[in-house]
Amino acid sequence: MTANLKSKPSVVAVEGLLVENRELFKELLRESLQEALAAEMTEAIGAEPGERSADRVGYRSGYYSRSLVTRIGKLELRVPRDREGKFSTELFERYQRSEKALVSALAEMYVQGVSTRKVKAITEELCGHAFSASTISQVNKGLDAALERFATRVLEEPSPYLVLDARYEKVRVDGVIRSQAVLIAIGINWEGRRQVLAVELASRESTTSWKDFLRRLKERGLHGVEFVVSDDHDGLKRAVAELLTDAAWQRCYVHFLRNALDYLPRKGADDCLQELRWLYERRDLKEAQADLAGWLKRWEQRYPRLTDWAEENIGATLTFYRLPRQHHKHLKSTNLLERLNEEIKRRTRVVRIFPNEASCLRLVRALCAETHETWLEDNRYINMDLLMEQKKAAMKLAA
Repeated sequence: MTANLKSKPSVVAVEGLLVENRELFKELLRESLQEALAAEMTEAIGAEPGERSADRVGYRSGYYSRSLVTRIGKLELRVPRDREGKFSTELFERYQRSEKALVSALAEMYVQGVSTRKVKAITEELCGHAFSASTISQVNKGLDAALERFATRVLEEPSPYLVLDARYEKVRVDGVIRSQAVLIAIGINWEGRRQVLAVELASRESTTSWKDFLRRLKERGLHGVEFVVSDDHDGLKRAVAELLTDAAWQRCYVHFLRNALDYLPRKGADDCLQELRWLYERRDLKEAQADLAGWLKRWEQRYPRLTDWAEENIGATLTFYRLPRQHHKHLKSTNLLERLNEEIKRRTRVVRIFPNEASCLRLVRALCAETHETWLEDNRYINMDLLMEQKKAAMKLAA
């Protein structure tokens, strides 16, 4: 608590500094990106400027100018060239993907007359010029093509672990502001790497929308799913049971504990829920079940509604105990996806109300595509060798 209180003034101070010293931050960012471009060129040709090296595979040939749009303004960069014209940088595409989507959403609000003067000022400051419908169309064209490739790519690798969740965004549909469900699937492959498998928009969470979502995933190649984590949404559960028949289902224990509050009086004892939370830290199912029996006996007289509900529903939250112990903290909840949702929320709240469904999906997919690429470059998230060893041991026992 103390740490949080101390951090708030510093955040405010940094934000104030950013406003007051916008040009300073722009210059710092420009210099950093310029250095990144120079390092890319050095790696590409195998030599520093002026360096004599047997490993050299090319020569520098000056620069060309290129603009990069960021949320602190437009940056003018000098991009290095090589004599044969082979050097290509991914810096602009990767950095600008979500920036373009965000600016595009704000710009569309302005063009369609549903924004404020503040939105107009922000978009013009970000891009350095006013927007027209043709300008927005041009910005979106390349971005949409790249995001469509990401959204429809073939899923060649099996994903033994699958995490599903939905969040809601405000979208203007036929002139009416509605809440639209953003359905997201994250997979973990046998290398232990996280991947964003799908991001789609639906009018609401329902059995039909989740079935369609999973069906399209399977059509793209989703296979090998052994374990699914989600909340307790009825439509989602039915879709998983029907389309992922070989997978075990884990109800997110964090959502379960939140739901437990509905069965506990407003002034209920904190110890009661804390003890329930501790069940999920046990080493195995046998220990958890023993603690559960003690918890039920201890609180059934004082909170009968809660204990009856928990006894009936808690089993689905303990499925993770069948996994290797090192995997428990990662797969007993949807926290992996919740963290991604928080990052999405941080960006979409700038727009607040999307002018149309395409604009909403564009921004969310752009953010997810960037996260996906980052995850693939990271070290593995989970050691999947442990699951493979467990499977082999189980097969030996069965034989």
